[in-house]
Amino acid sequence: MSLSPARTPAPREARRARLAVSALFFVNGFTYTNVVPWLPVLKERLELSNADLGLALAAMPTGAVLTGMLAGPFIRWFGSGRTAVVSSLLSLGALPLVALAQEWWMLAATLFSLGCADAWTDSAQNAHGLRVQLRYRRSIINTFHAVWSLAAVGGGLLGAAMAGSGTPVLLHLGGVAAALAVVNLLVSRILLPGPEDSERSGETGGNDGRGGRPAGRTLAALVALGLLLMAAGGIEDSAASWGAVYLTSELSASLFVAALPFVACQAMMSVGRLFGDRITDRFGTVAVGRAGGSLAAAGMGLALTLSHPVAAVVGFGVMGLGVSTLFPLTLAAAGNVPGVRSGDGVTVVGWMGRAGLLAFPPAVGMLADLVGLGQALWLIPAAGAGAFLLAGALRPRP
Repeated sequence: MSLSPARTPAPREARRARLAVSALFFVNGFTYTNVVPWLPVLKERLELSNADLGLALAAMPTGAVLTGMLAGPFIRWFGSGRTAVVSSLLSLGALPLVALAQEWWMLAATLFSLGCADAWTDSAQNAHGLRVQLRYRRSIINTFHAVWSLAAVGGGLLGAAMAGSGTPVLLHLGGVAAALAVVNLLVSRILLPGPEDSERSGETGGNDGRGGRPAGRTLAALVALGLLLMAAGGIEDSAASWGAVYLTSELSASLFVAALPFVACQAMMSVGRLFGDRITDRFGTVAVGRAGGSLAAAGMGLALTLSHPVAAVVGFGVMGLGVSTLFPLTLAAAGNVPGVRSGDGVTVVGWMGRAGLLAFPPAVGMLADLVGLGQALWLIPAAGAGAFLLAGALRPRP
């Protein structure tokens, strides 16, 4: 079931808001990825061990998990647009603090605060994107996430270029923060006004997202979507966490080849998200979700079965194509659960997804110590199969 069988022109206000939300996703994707290439420099400057750096980096998802649920009340009190802009500015404010860190605890505290603000931004910008999507009466959520993916690649490339050229880290991160802050403030003027669930009221004949469904059925819908997002997050993270390690330790690939699974996964995710909205409108969310879970499982299964570097790169790429639409479609469904405010639904399900991202890599690592990494990575096809089974939760609910 598609949101709209025909592509009617969207109102001007919705088109302007779509541009604003796209800019918010771009800023979010571009922010932390500028820091990543500087991590070796920061490690050396602060004289950190590998364990020290790992603990500092863990502060970011820890902050997101511990405080991410606050996004729901923030969106309810201040609106999704205002919450997204302010929390994004908080994230940008952390960038120069990363450069100014002189001790381990300063770096860890900054990354913790960055994780908090990033979680609030993520929930709020998705909630506002869902408001815009309802005004369009067709799927557009995937294009927002495509912008995020492209921005993440661009941020990493810019950070690598600045680090490689010897540019002072404070000049680079401070300049990025200032430029993106201007973008944030400019687009804040064209976000949607009005009550947060006003678009849902128009769609459902008066349902304001607060009444309706029995609590048990509502909770079951949120849990199913949360589990689906956990599976999608585990699949999506596997290329970054384990792709290079798998190719070097299990397949004896060179360092250059070992980097290709992540590149292939990100590239195919971007492609899938660029075309995901048209496919969703044509075939419906459930069909696209089930196809995505199947492709993700098949891609990783191919990589692990053939045990060859080329097969691994292709398999990770297919996996990226499969998982590309699962994250945005799940968050969109979470924002439309009857009886739950959009911001609350996105926040709860997004929190479960972040908890999965925090738990999945250690689970693979512990299993790899017992049976080997090649066997442990079969958890990824299992997550794809789980996504296939849970995709029914994406069905639009009247």
